[in-house]
Amino acid sequence: MDLVGKPELWRDLFVMIGTSAGALVGLLFVVISLHVDRIAERTDINMRMTVEGARNNTYHLLTVMVEAAIVLTPQPLLLMGLELVAANLFGLRLPLNIVRRYRRQRVTISEQGGFPTRLILTIIAAYAAGAAGGVALAMSQDWGLFLVAGACMVKLVRTVLTAWMLMFGMFHVQPPDGD
Repeated sequence: MDLVGKPELWRDLFVMIGTSAGALVGLLFVVISLHVDRIAERTDINMRMTVEGARNNTYHLLTVMVEAAIVLTPQPLLLMGLELVAANLFGLRLPLNIVRRYRRQRVTISEQGGFPTRLILTIIAAYAAGAAGGVALAMSQDWGLFLVAGACMVKLVRTVLTAWMLMFGMFHVQPPDGD
């Protein structure tokens, strides 16, 4: 099937992706709002990373919403591709900042403890795939939408799993010695 110049064939998928991201932003906001007092009572490194992780989850979901809007907006593939590259490179700063701030610190935000390397690598890979899909679309390569859709789905799933881990980690994990 020739998909070049036919992002309308992807309409239903990107409507679902954008709607899901919007609903999840609302749910994440409600959960954080309900537990703001519990969050505020801890000041250790784990809590700082938990709060930053929750904020970043919201940004990841907002990025997915923006990507869906970009794909659903009638426009030339070149412009769509460039916008998707920009959105994904802008979003990529979030996991890279987490790595820069917390990599060498003793973080135990999950039951397994330790720095969440796989989690961060998954998000980085999703943003890289989204940017690569944008480059492909800018070059009129129809397979770019497969990368963009897959990257959006990975960001949605990873964000839900991360939010779950952060919430349970916040309530069950003790801070490391010395914090």
